[in-house]
Amino acid sequence: MTDAPARFAGVRAYETLLGEIQDGTLRPGAVLGEVEQAARLGVSRTPLREALRRLAADGLVEQASPRVTVVTGIDVDDIRALFDVRRALEETAARLASRAPDRSIFAALAADFAAVDAGDGPVSDADAYYALIARFDAELDAAVGNDYLTSALRTVRTHLVRVRRLARDKPERLAASVSEHRLIASAIASGDADLAAHATHVHLHNALTSILDSLSDTPEETT
Repeated sequence: MTDAPARFAGVRAYETLLGEIQDGTLRPGAVLGEVEQAARLGVSRTPLREALRRLAADGLVEQASPRVTVVTGIDVDDIRALFDVRRALEETAARLASRAPDRSIFAALAADFAAVDAGDGPVSDADAYYALIARFDAELDAAVGNDYLTSALRTVRTHLVRVRRLARDKPERLAASVSEHRLIASAIASGDADLAAHATHVHLHNALTSILDSLSDTPEETT
């Protein structure tokens, strides 16, 4: 196998395993045996090992023994620690984006959030809403223009996908989150760095509270 096909196979294996960990197909504690996973994914063991190394660097798998890799667990302490980092990063990002020379995209995003909010009830399409959040995150990263900050944020978001799956979607929380994101986007668009950071802080506090409330009803999911 040449270098280019090997790299492609490694990327494909990584993306497949990442998606399966994030959507819960591969649950915490699941054993990822090299021989079995290589055969299942249709790759050789070299690209599989590269995929496992990347997942280990993400904190999503760990070595239980030299030849046994398992999916890491995530518990309440992990989630609190994740949000500590997320709060610092996202509040900083909101401040920096508020100082960007062109913030017009955030006015458009605020309008998109307002259109969702205008439903005057539960968010009808959670997947579409999360796609809008992904657009907001991408524009935030672009406005910040700081590769170190955005790289750290991408790592945090990798874990947030797992957290969102573990915590049941609450219609009332999703509706509140729409309003919170609309305020953040509007504050960035108007160049109000203090309001953008404060609105981000409030949003993350509310999100963490809701997630922990959900997990308290389903403790078996985090082991």
